[in-house]
Amino acid sequence: MKFKQGRLNAYELRKFIKVILLLLAVSISIITLLLSQRLVKKIATEESKKMEIWADSERILTDPESLGDLGFHLKIVQANTTIPAILVSETGRIIQTINLDINEKKLTDEELVERIEEFRQENDPIDIPIDQETVYQVYYGKSSVLKQLEYYPFVVLAIVALFIVVSYFAFSYSTRSEQNQVWVGLAKETAHQLGTPISSLMGWVECLDMEIIPENAAMEMRKDIDRLKIITERFSKIGSEPILEEQEFNTVINSSLQYMKSRVGQGVEFDWKLSNEPVMVKLNVNLFNWVIENLVKNSVDAMDGKGKLTCTVFYKSDKIFFDITDTGKGINRNIAKDIFKPGFTTKKRGWGLGLSLAKRIVEDYHQGHIFVKESTAYQRTTIRITLNAKVGND
Repeated sequence: MKFKQGRLNAYELRKFIKVILLLLAVSISIITLLLSQRLVKKIATEESKKMEIWADSERILTDPESLGDLGFHLKIVQANTTIPAILVSETGRIIQTINLDINEKKLTDEELVERIEEFRQENDPIDIPIDQETVYQVYYGKSSVLKQLEYYPFVVLAIVALFIVVSYFAFSYSTRSEQNQVWVGLAKETAHQLGTPISSLMGWVECLDMEIIPENAAMEMRKDIDRLKIITERFSKIGSEPILEEQEFNTVINSSLQYMKSRVGQGVEFDWKLSNEPVMVKLNVNLFNWVIENLVKNSVDAMDGKGKLTCTVFYKSDKIFFDITDTGKGINRNIAKDIFKPGFTTKKRGWGLGLSLAKRIVEDYHQGHIFVKESTAYQRTTIRITLNAKVGND
């Protein structure tokens, strides 16, 4: 069978989300701008038609020989309450103004002349023939509604820009905070991992100084040195792409659990069941053993060093499933997804890095999945790992 290609790592995912947010904001801005411009043009056209009707009604009302229902035309003239307009005679005398008052303050003649020039630039004046020799002109501008609509897209763009800036800083702060937690946790985890073999080697050095050399001294010191090599290799692979090789999964799990069983104390009962057939999985054994160690330590802490730890391996549909179940305190459903985040911990002395490292090793490096399958308070908690696999050695 073929193994699936690797998924996006955390950095690539954050970068992808930032690009998506930026594209979304730009798309919203462009769509809003286009739609608002179309709407502005449509309303401007409608206002031009209304002013033509208004000018025609003014002509009829001004003509002393007009017949018919003058009340109808008067209603048309009075109905214009938003479009500013100035009626000017053929000699340039201002005859009538509408919708020009600003805060109930009348405009001066100079201001009216300026407004006429503004209207001339916005729209062509409408001629009103009063008689064969007299032609009035109507200068009109944009209504308050149309002006607000023109500014609307820029307000939206400003809001979108603010959204982008706030989102960027929030995202950057979150990323920096997470990175700081990772670095602090990683430093402490390094000290914790190195502490045991270094302490042991220091003890052997004291024995050598005292010229007390047990028979198995060389073998035990070699174990400590090998342990230091393993720790060095583990940390050196963080941030780089590890080499994956096909391994028989049952063998890897059995070896890792045997190692952990001898180091967690007599209060924990180990019970594990492997799959019935050999299953091949692409693994970096060193890193994956680190995952098992972290899961076992986390389970032992949850049980306060006393309880039963059950591990099950089974194969189904090109997937290998590894379940580790403890009889500890349990995990609240509300924080089940948070336990894999860097810095998250419910322990008084925890650093919140073990499960985060486990998640990165499983999902980023091995293209698998790790999650809380089930949890019941003070009864059991099961964490499941799934990986791509195939049966047999071919």
